[in-house]
Amino acid sequence: MEADPCQLQTSPGNETHLHAFATEAVGLDGERSRLYLHTSPEFACKKLLAAGETRLFTFAHAFRNRERGPLHHPEFTMLEWYRAGETYDALMEDCAALLRLAAETAGADRLTWRGRSVDPGLAPARLTVSDAFSEFAGIDLFASIGPDGETDRDALAGQARGAGLRVAADDTWSDLFSGVLVARIEPRLGDGRATILCEYPAAEAALARRKPGDPRVAERFELYACGVELANAFGELTDPAEQRRRFIGEMAEKRRIYGEDYPLDEDFLNALAHMPEASGAALGFDRLAMLATGAQRIEDVLWAPVPGGGD
Repeated sequence: MEADPCQLQTSPGNETHLHAFATEAVGLDGERSRLYLHTSPEFACKKLLAAGETRLFTFAHAFRNRERGPLHHPEFTMLEWYRAGETYDALMEDCAALLRLAAETAGADRLTWRGRSVDPGLAPARLTVSDAFSEFAGIDLFASIGPDGETDRDALAGQARGAGLRVAADDTWSDLFSGVLVARIEPRLGDGRATILCEYPAAEAALARRKPGDPRVAERFELYACGVELANAFGELTDPAEQRRRFIGEMAEKRRIYGEDYPLDEDFLNALAHMPEASGAALGFDRLAMLATGAQRIEDVLWAPVPGGGD
Protein backbone atom coordinates (compact mmCIF):
# COMPACT_ATOMS: atom_id res chain seq x y z
CA MET A 1 0.00 0.00 0.00
CA GLU A 2 1.27 3.46 -0.85
CA ALA A 3 1.09 5.92 2.04
CA ASP A 4 1.51 9.70 1.97
CA PRO A 5 2.38 10.74 5.53
CA CYS A 6 2.42 14.34 6.72
CA GLN A 7 5.76 16.08 6.47
CA LEU A 8 5.18 18.33 9.48
CA GLN A 9 5.93 16.48 12.71
CA THR A 10 6.38 17.18 16.42
CA SER A 11 9.82 15.57 16.16
CA PRO A 12 11.96 15.40 13.01
CA GLY A 13 13.89 12.35 14.24
CA ASN A 14 16.32 11.76 17.08
CA GLU A 15 19.70 10.91 15.62
CA THR A 16 22.74 12.91 16.65
CA HIS A 17 23.92 14.11 13.25
CA LEU A 18 20.57 14.68 11.51
CA HIS A 19 19.60 18.35 11.37
CA ALA A 20 16.05 19.53 10.73
CA PHE A 21 14.22 22.56 9.43
CA ALA A 22 12.02 24.05 12.14
CA THR A 23 8.86 26.08 11.72
CA GLU A 24 6.08 27.44 13.89
CA ALA A 25 2.38 26.64 13.95
CA VAL A 26 0.06 29.47 15.00
CA GLY A 27 -3.40 28.56 16.29
CA LEU A 28 -6.59 30.56 15.89
CA ASP A 29 -6.06 31.85 19.42
CA GLY A 30 -2.54 32.96 18.58
CA GLU A 31 -0.88 30.16 20.52
CA ARG A 32 2.42 29.13 18.98
CA SER A 33 4.01 25.70 18.86
CA ARG A 34 7.18 24.36 17.28
CA LEU A 35 6.93 21.88 14.40
CA TYR A 36 9.57 20.35 12.15
CA LEU A 37 9.81 19.12 8.57
CA HIS A 38 10.65 15.47 8.95
CA THR A 39 14.11 14.15 8.09
CA SER A 40 12.47 10.83 7.19
CA PRO A 41 8.90 9.45 7.06
CA GLU A 42 10.02 6.62 9.36
CA PHE A 43 8.06 7.56 12.48
CA ALA A 44 4.83 7.99 10.52
CA CYS A 45 5.26 4.70 8.66
CA LYS A 46 5.86 2.77 11.87
CA LYS A 47 2.70 4.28 13.35
CA LEU A 48 0.86 2.81 10.35
CA LEU A 49 2.43 -0.61 11.02
CA ALA A 50 1.23 -0.34 14.62
CA ALA A 51 -2.25 0.47 13.29
CA GLY A 52 -2.34 -2.79 11.31
CA GLU A 53 -0.75 -2.19 7.91
CA THR A 54 1.62 -5.00 6.93
CA ARG A 55 3.25 -3.91 3.65
CA LEU A 56 3.58 -0.25 2.80
CA PHE A 57 5.77 2.20 0.94
CA THR A 58 6.00 5.94 0.47
CA PHE A 59 7.74 8.33 -1.89
CA ALA A 60 8.27 11.13 0.60
CA HIS A 61 9.99 14.46 0.33
CA ALA A 62 12.46 14.61 3.22
CA PHE A 63 14.33 17.62 4.54
CA ARG A 64 17.79 17.76 6.10
CA ASN A 65 19.61 20.91 7.11
CA ARG A 66 23.40 21.38 6.99
CA GLU A 67 23.59 19.04 3.97
CA ARG A 68 24.67 20.22 0.52
CA GLY A 69 26.98 18.71 -2.08
CA PRO A 70 27.17 16.41 -5.10
CA LEU A 71 25.17 13.73 -3.24
CA HIS A 72 23.22 15.93 -0.81
CA HIS A 73 20.39 18.41 -1.20
CA PRO A 74 18.35 19.99 1.62
CA GLU A 75 15.14 18.60 0.09
CA PHE A 76 15.16 15.19 -1.55
CA THR A 77 12.95 12.21 -2.31
CA MET A 78 13.10 9.13 -0.15
CA LEU A 79 11.58 5.79 -1.12
CA GLU A 80 10.81 4.07 2.16
CA TRP A 81 9.14 0.68 2.55
CA TYR A 82 8.26 -1.82 5.29
CA ARG A 83 7.46 -5.50 5.51
CA ALA A 84 5.78 -6.80 8.66
CA GLY A 85 6.69 -10.34 9.67
CA GLU A 86 9.71 -10.50 7.34
CA THR A 87 13.43 -10.29 8.02
CA TYR A 88 15.71 -7.66 6.57
CA ASP A 89 17.09 -10.27 4.17
CA ALA A 90 13.92 -9.70 2.13
CA LEU A 91 14.88 -6.03 1.89
CA MET A 92 18.26 -7.00 0.47
CA GLU A 93 16.42 -8.76 -2.36
CA ASP A 94 14.22 -5.70 -2.80
CA CYS A 95 17.29 -3.49 -3.15
CA ALA A 96 18.81 -5.73 -5.81
CA ALA A 97 15.55 -5.66 -7.75
CA LEU A 98 15.38 -1.85 -7.55
CA LEU A 99 18.87 -1.53 -9.03
CA ARG A 100 17.86 -3.71 -11.97
CA LEU A 101 14.60 -1.84 -12.47
CA ALA A 102 16.28 1.58 -12.35
CA ALA A 103 18.78 0.60 -15.04
CA GLU A 104 16.10 -0.99 -17.19
CA THR A 105 13.85 2.06 -16.91
CA ALA A 106 16.69 4.40 -17.87
CA GLY A 107 17.77 2.15 -20.73
CA ALA A 108 21.20 1.69 -19.16
CA ASP A 109 23.37 -1.41 -19.07
CA ARG A 110 25.28 -0.16 -16.02
CA LEU A 111 24.89 2.25 -13.13
CA THR A 112 27.66 4.86 -13.21
CA TRP A 113 29.06 7.72 -11.16
CA ARG A 114 32.33 9.61 -11.57
CA GLY A 115 34.24 6.95 -13.44
CA ARG A 116 32.91 3.96 -11.51
CA SER A 117 30.23 1.53 -12.61
CA VAL A 118 28.10 -1.35 -11.38
CA ASP A 119 26.44 -4.16 -13.29
CA PRO A 120 22.87 -4.10 -11.94
CA GLY A 121 22.32 -7.67 -13.11
CA LEU A 122 24.80 -9.04 -10.57
CA ALA A 123 23.54 -9.92 -7.11
CA PRO A 124 25.05 -7.50 -4.56
CA ALA A 125 28.02 -8.75 -2.58
CA ARG A 126 27.43 -9.01 1.17
CA LEU A 127 30.11 -7.79 3.55
CA THR A 128 29.91 -7.37 7.33
CA VAL A 129 31.16 -4.13 8.83
CA SER A 130 33.74 -5.98 10.92
CA ASP A 131 35.10 -7.78 7.85
CA ALA A 132 35.23 -4.47 5.95
CA PHE A 133 37.24 -2.83 8.75
CA SER A 134 39.64 -5.75 8.73
CA GLU A 135 40.00 -5.98 4.94
CA PHE A 136 40.20 -2.31 4.02
CA ALA A 137 41.64 -0.66 7.15
CA GLY A 138 43.47 -3.45 8.98
CA ILE A 139 41.37 -2.78 12.08
CA ASP A 140 39.88 -5.40 14.40
CA LEU A 141 36.61 -3.61 15.15
CA PHE A 142 35.43 -6.15 17.70
CA ALA A 143 38.54 -5.47 19.78
CA SER A 144 36.85 -2.15 20.64
CA ILE A 145 33.38 -3.58 21.31
CA GLY A 146 32.49 -5.52 24.46
CA PRO A 147 30.26 -8.62 24.58
CA ASP A 148 27.26 -6.45 25.47
CA GLY A 149 27.91 -3.94 22.69
CA GLU A 150 29.63 -1.32 24.85
CA THR A 151 32.35 0.51 22.95
CA ASP A 152 35.97 1.26 23.93
CA ARG A 153 37.09 4.57 22.47
CA ASP A 154 40.77 4.20 23.33
CA ALA A 155 40.99 0.72 21.80
CA LEU A 156 39.67 1.98 18.48
CA ALA A 157 41.77 5.16 18.63
CA GLY A 158 44.95 3.13 18.97
CA GLN A 159 44.13 1.01 15.96
CA ALA A 160 43.09 4.04 13.91
CA ARG A 161 46.45 5.70 14.59
CA GLY A 162 48.20 2.48 13.63
CA ALA A 163 46.31 2.56 10.34
CA GLY A 164 47.64 6.05 9.65
CA LEU A 165 44.43 7.92 10.38
CA ARG A 166 44.21 11.20 12.26
CA VAL A 167 42.76 10.96 15.77
CA ALA A 168 41.70 14.10 17.65
CA ALA A 169 41.67 14.30 21.43
CA ASP A 170 37.92 14.88 21.53
CA ASP A 171 36.98 12.16 19.03
CA THR A 172 34.42 9.74 20.42
CA TRP A 173 34.22 6.08 19.44
CA SER A 174 31.45 7.01 17.03
CA ASP A 175 33.57 9.78 15.49
CA LEU A 176 36.43 7.33 14.95
CA PHE A 177 34.11 4.69 13.50
CA SER A 178 32.68 7.20 11.01
CA GLY A 179 36.14 8.45 10.12
CA VAL A 180 37.39 4.98 9.22
CA LEU A 181 34.21 4.22 7.32
CA VAL A 182 34.41 7.37 5.20
CA ALA A 183 38.17 7.33 4.59
CA ARG A 184 38.94 3.66 4.06
CA ILE A 185 35.77 1.65 3.47
CA GLU A 186 33.05 3.53 1.57
CA PRO A 187 35.33 4.35 -1.41
CA ARG A 188 35.92 0.59 -1.85
CA LEU A 189 32.26 -0.42 -1.90
CA GLY A 190 30.08 -1.06 -4.93
CA ASP A 191 32.75 -1.32 -7.60
CA GLY A 192 31.66 -3.59 -10.47
CA ARG A 193 28.79 -4.95 -8.42
CA ALA A 194 26.73 -3.42 -5.62
CA THR A 195 27.71 -4.07 -2.00
CA ILE A 196 25.47 -4.67 0.99
CA LEU A 197 27.37 -3.62 4.12
CA CYS A 198 25.66 -5.37 7.03
CA GLU A 199 25.81 -6.11 10.75
CA TYR A 200 26.60 -2.62 11.97
CA PRO A 201 27.76 -2.22 15.57
CA ALA A 202 24.75 -1.82 17.84
CA ALA A 203 26.06 1.61 18.86
CA GLU A 204 25.64 2.75 15.23
CA ALA A 205 22.06 1.53 14.74
CA ALA A 206 19.74 3.66 16.86
CA LEU A 207 16.51 2.25 15.41
CA ALA A 208 17.51 -1.36 14.69
CA ARG A 209 17.16 -4.45 16.85
CA ARG A 210 20.24 -6.35 17.91
CA LYS A 211 21.21 -9.48 16.03
CA PRO A 212 19.99 -12.61 17.86
CA GLY A 213 22.97 -14.36 19.38
CA ASP A 214 25.38 -11.44 19.01
CA PRO A 215 24.45 -8.25 20.91
CA ARG A 216 27.58 -6.51 19.60
CA VAL A 217 25.88 -5.90 16.26
CA ALA A 218 22.46 -4.89 14.99
CA GLU A 219 20.28 -5.87 12.05
CA ARG A 220 21.25 -2.91 9.91
CA PHE A 221 22.61 -2.82 6.37
CA GLU A 222 23.46 -0.15 3.83
CA LEU A 223 23.44 -0.56 0.05
CA TYR A 224 26.35 0.90 -1.93
CA ALA A 225 26.88 1.28 -5.67
CA CYS A 226 29.83 3.13 -7.24
CA GLY A 227 30.94 4.14 -3.74
CA VAL A 228 27.57 5.88 -3.19
CA GLU A 229 25.35 4.97 -0.26
CA LEU A 230 21.89 4.35 -1.69
CA ALA A 231 19.85 2.72 1.07
CA ASN A 232 19.77 2.17 4.81
CA ALA A 233 17.72 -0.72 6.23
CA PHE A 234 16.85 -2.22 9.60
CA GLY A 235 15.34 -5.15 11.32
CA GLU A 236 13.18 -2.77 13.30
CA LEU A 237 13.44 -2.21 17.03
CA THR A 238 10.00 -2.56 18.64
CA ASP A 239 10.90 -2.14 22.33
CA PRO A 240 9.66 1.33 23.36
CA ALA A 241 11.73 1.47 26.56
CA GLU A 242 14.94 0.60 24.71
CA GLN A 243 14.09 3.03 21.90
CA ARG A 244 13.50 5.82 24.43
CA ARG A 245 16.84 5.08 26.10
CA ARG A 246 18.63 5.26 22.74
CA PHE A 247 16.91 8.49 21.73
CA ILE A 248 17.80 10.14 25.04
CA GLY A 249 21.42 9.15 24.53
CA GLU A 250 21.41 10.45 20.95
CA MET A 251 19.93 13.78 22.01
CA ALA A 252 22.44 14.15 24.85
CA GLU A 253 25.23 13.73 22.30
CA LYS A 254 23.53 16.20 19.96
CA ARG A 255 23.42 18.80 22.75
CA ARG A 256 27.10 18.18 23.49
CA ILE A 257 28.19 18.62 19.88
CA TYR A 258 25.71 21.10 18.42
CA GLY A 259 24.11 22.77 21.45
CA GLU A 260 20.58 21.75 20.46
CA ASP A 261 18.23 18.79 20.56
CA TYR A 262 14.78 17.73 19.38
CA PRO A 263 11.76 16.54 21.36
CA LEU A 264 10.77 12.90 21.45
CA ASP A 265 7.65 11.84 19.55
CA GLU A 266 5.64 10.27 22.35
CA ASP A 267 2.98 9.01 19.93
CA PHE A 268 5.70 7.13 18.07
CA LEU A 269 7.12 5.60 21.24
CA ASN A 270 3.63 4.55 22.35
CA ALA A 271 2.99 3.01 18.93
CA LEU A 272 6.09 0.82 19.18
CA ALA A 273 4.40 -1.23 21.89
CA HIS A 274 1.81 -2.29 19.28
CA MET A 275 4.08 -2.59 16.26
CA PRO A 276 4.64 -6.09 14.85
CA GLU A 277 8.07 -7.49 14.07
CA ALA A 278 9.04 -5.82 10.82
CA SER A 279 11.86 -4.73 8.56
CA GLY A 280 12.15 -1.40 6.80
CA ALA A 281 14.39 0.37 4.29
CA ALA A 282 14.94 3.93 3.11
CA LEU A 283 16.46 4.56 -0.32
CA GLY A 284 17.64 7.89 -1.71
CA PHE A 285 15.59 7.95 -4.90
CA ASP A 286 17.40 10.94 -6.41
CA ARG A 287 20.75 9.19 -5.95
CA LEU A 288 19.42 6.10 -7.69
CA ALA A 289 18.23 8.31 -10.56
CA MET A 290 21.73 9.82 -10.72
CA LEU A 291 23.41 6.46 -11.10
CA ALA A 292 20.87 5.23 -13.64
CA THR A 293 21.29 8.30 -15.85
CA GLY A 294 25.00 8.95 -15.33
CA ALA A 295 24.37 12.35 -13.70
CA GLN A 296 27.28 13.83 -11.74
CA ARG A 297 25.35 15.85 -9.15
CA ILE A 298 22.07 15.34 -7.38
CA GLU A 299 20.84 18.70 -8.67
CA ASP A 300 21.07 17.32 -12.21
CA VAL A 301 18.05 15.09 -11.47
CA LEU A 302 15.97 17.58 -9.46
CA TRP A 303 13.37 19.92 -10.90
CA ALA A 304 14.18 23.52 -9.86
CA PRO A 305 16.54 22.69 -6.97
CA VAL A 306 16.85 24.95 -3.94
CA PRO A 307 19.18 27.86 -4.86
CA GLY A 308 22.75 27.56 -3.65
CA GLY A 309 25.26 24.82 -4.07
CA GLY A 310 28.44 23.23 -2.85
CA ASP A 311 30.94 20.59 -3.84
